[in-house]
Amino acid sequence: MQYNNKTVWITGASSGIGKELAIQFAELGARVILSARNVDKLNDLKATLKGGGHLVVPLDLAQPEHVLSTVTVKMSELPAIDILINNGGVSQRSLFLENDFNVYRQLMEVNYFGLIALTKAVLPAMVARRSGSIVSISSVAGKVGSKFRTGYSGSKYAVVGFMDCLRAEVAQHNIHCLTICPGSIKTAIAHNSLNEQGIAQNKPEKSIENGMDVSVAATKMIRAISNKKDEVIIGKGLSGWAPTIKRFFPTLFNRLTAKTNYR
Repeated sequence: MQYNNKTVWITGASSGIGKELAIQFAELGARVILSARNVDKLNDLKATLKGGGHLVVPLDLAQPEHVLSTVTVKMSELPAIDILINNGGVSQRSLFLENDFNVYRQLMEVNYFGLIALTKAVLPAMVARRSGSIVSISSVAGKVGSKFRTGYSGSKYAVVGFMDCLRAEVAQHNIHCLTICPGSIKTAIAHNSLNEQGIAQNKPEKSIENGMDVSVAATKMIRAISNKKDEVIIGKGLSGWAPTIKRFFPTLFNRLTAKTNYR
């Protein structure tokens, strides 16, 4: 696929996977719309991107109703969106019995309702043009569960289910829907993960530190978009194989996850 003169909207663009996707899409000639809460980081990124015409649209996915109302109005001011990448999200590292209930609310607002709100605002114009791609970043945790992820995994399972249904509904309108399930990728996701009080834990995690390089992951994601895939799992080692292991050896997988004691 050629990306010259294409517009790609990326949430969670201030760091990690979102930032790397923005860099690579810009290098491919796309116009990139950058969204996240941190405007300074978005503007700094914009200044470094190859090409021109890139835009900064600050969004707080934790306020989905505001996202829906403001973006719906703003759509008339923006170029036609060719690809929407719902990447913004937050993870969790804490036990269910210790979690404040609000932790689950935070995770669902950002990872699920924020994603739905932005998709709801952007999709109608794609349908009217009979062209476009909706890409949502779920997680391997949206395919298999493990300790310390009850809230995160639940929200990411919800994304997988939503995208499966949306794909079926908009196929008649020539809209492509891709669900990406990353495993362990070298980003700040562990540092930003919520603890039992809903506060970022601010510490590293070995599996993330040893994960796939973010530039490699982003390249694979763009390839999946270009090839019009429906769903891909991107990760190395156990994080990439976990869904397959659970599918064919569910009892073994469940025993292993019950014994695992890392966050």
